Amino acid sequence: MKILMITNEYPPHIYGGAGVHVDFLCRELVRLDGARHQLQVICFGDQRKSGTNFAVTGIAGMPEFFYSEKANEKVIDVLGRNIAITGLAGIADIVHCHTWYTYLAGCLVKQFLEIPLVITVHSLEPKRPWKREQIGTGYNVSSWLEKTAMENADGIIAVSQGMKNDILNCYQPGPEKIRVIYNGIDTGQYVKTLQPDILVSYGINPLKPYVLFVGRITRQKGIIHLVHALPYIAEGVQIVLCAGAPDTEAIAHEMSVEVERARAGTPNDIIWIPEMVPVDRIVVLYSHAALFVCPSVYEPFGIINLEAMACGIPVVAAAVGGIPEVVVHGKTGILVPFEPVSNTDPEPLRPEQYAHDLAAAINELLRAPERRQAMGAEARQRVEAHFEWEAIARQTLDYYEELREARFHRKKLLEV
Repeated sequence: MKILMITNEYPPHIYGGAGVHVDFLCRELVRLDGARHQLQVICFGDQRKSGTNFAVTGIAGMPEFFYSEKANEKVIDVLGRNIAITGLAGIADIVHCHTWYTYLAGCLVKQFLEIPLVITVHSLEPKRPWKREQIGTGYNVSSWLEKTAMENADGIIAVSQGMKNDILNCYQPGPEKIRVIYNGIDTGQYVKTLQPDILVSYGINPLKPYVLFVGRITRQKGIIHLVHALPYIAEGVQIVLCAGAPDTEAIAHEMSVEVERARAGTPNDIIWIPEMVPVDRIVVLYSHAALFVCPSVYEPFGIINLEAMACGIPVVAAAVGGIPEVVVHGKTGILVPFEPVSNTDPEPLRPEQYAHDLAAAINELLRAPERRQAMGAEARQRVEAHFEWEAIARQTLDYYEELREARFHRKKLLEV
């Protein structure tokens, strides 16, 4: 089978969970059946790689004359790259796209090559209204592209049952069109690794417990709600916030103001690491933490929780989206109740109560070191049992085969 994978993010240009997913999925597809299948990856960037059965081609940004309207620069650039991707797509048996950034190309390639289109849905535009702050009326375009891809895709991969439910609520495709295939984790890379000197390099006291957050500064990740919870966390711990890449200048400013306010309201040290931490170092930060906290208001799956769990750390997380399918309440962590404003506004209905609930769950685990240790051990076991990339890649390949065979039979029926 000739597989065409189209993605915005691909190494070394990865900034979110979708990029991590594509990276490891491609690695496994090549490792499992590299001799039997051919994999072509076309992505955003300057990447170039070629081999017998595996090739990567990056598409650079569009020239400035493509967009005189600076407000829509980002989206026009995306559309231009999609046209370029369509022109570069070679012979393929199936095309697999990730996120709205690549859906135009996927729909066009499907028509040009008359092959099945698969989309993996890592998030949904109707569930992320704050994106209008980032891309203005370009949000109308991203939403339209997502809707169009849902209607045109032969197969839709949802990264959790929670995501499948959201897809059915937002777009009403036939349930038979959707396959749940979880995200995964490299359990060899994410494993408990103790190096106190790395903690010291970030200003963290290795002899004192700390609560850890890792994520981008965005409404989706709920970082501001966690910062509001910090004054209610019990004394005697450190708070480590690995939080960078703010979506907008406005949320970057809000983050700075709220962190300073939290520092004034607690005797605990709040250590804010604003740059993106390399994987080898983030593994160490996970491994030494007392617990990891995920305050996301919208999280279709939450790879970040798998990373912490793989390092043997319990998780405190909001009970939203696919998180309850990853974090088992009372066994690998604590799920915090979460009530959104509405189906289209995922912010907490009672933000002050949500901040208190986060702090209460964190304090509950901080008071119970033996329970944390047991939860961490069970978390690692759960990751190994359910979220290995090999099984996920095999499920994906099987789905490709099903869709290709179904299309072949439909074509034969039309010829009769």
